[in-house]
Formats: sequence, structure tokens, C-alpha cells
Amino acid sequence: MQLNELAPVMGSTHVGKRKGRGTGTGNGKTAGRGHKGQKARSGGKVRIGFEGGQMPLARRIPKRGFNNIFAKPLTAVNVSALNAFEDNAVVDAAALMEKGIISDCPYGLKVLANGTLSKKVTVKAAAFSASAKTKIEEAGGKAEVV
Repeated sequence: MQLNELAPVMGSTHVGKRKGRGTGTGNGKTAGRGHKGQKARSGGKVRIGFEGGQMPLARRIPKRGFNNIFAKPLTAVNVSALNAFEDNAVVDAAALMEKGIISDCPYGLKVLANGTLSKKVTVKAAAFSASAKTKIEEAGGKAEVV
């Protein structure tokens, strides 16, 4: 086999449509763009969210408060989920993922106080709600901020 004998597999390539090359081709005259209008023109594109001059949805809907686009939200876990661990276990994001309680934790973990805790566990997280911290300590565990 020589380099000049190489060819793509049959059917893996196809010849592109030649637009605007006569009416006999089926793609002549308007070349599949219809008649007139913005999308028939060269460079005739509309930007994302454009609604033909009507006030776009993103501007019609009211905005309230401050939305930080750089926020790194913490993954929330309730105290009741910590009952899945044995006594004296060390619970962190990796341990919760291993048990399947959370799927991912890109920015850190926050423990919330929903439910009850019956196990004595050491919890390592980025943040704790005040009541979650007291529930962990009342059960005999530790709440460590990482």
C-alpha cells in the first residue's frame, strides 16, 4: 500500500451541496433561503434572544435583588443524612460521595439542621448552620470547619 493509494471508506464522505448554481440543481435562484427578508441577506443573522424588535423576554421579566454571577454555591447536606455513617466515623465530602448521598461537591459542603442525628460522628465541612452544629455536638460528635 502506498500513500497515494489511500482513500476514505466508501460512504464516509459526501460532496457538499453547491448552492445557487442554476434552477436545474434544485438549489438555484434563492439557494434555499426563501424570498427576501433578513435571513435571506448575506450576513443576515439575528443575535441570541432577539425577537424581531419586540421587547425580549429577558428584558420583560422583572429583576429583583442582587445576583452574583461569580458565586460559588456550597453543596447542602442535612443532619439526617449523617445517620448513614457508623459511630466515630469521619464525614467529609469524599465520604458522602462514596455513600452516594451527594453526587458532586465542586465548592465545598454546608451542613444544615433538617432531621435528627443519632450517631456520634466527626463532620468536616466548609460551613455549618448554627442549629446543625448544636445537633452534631449534642449527639456527641464534632463539627470541624475546613
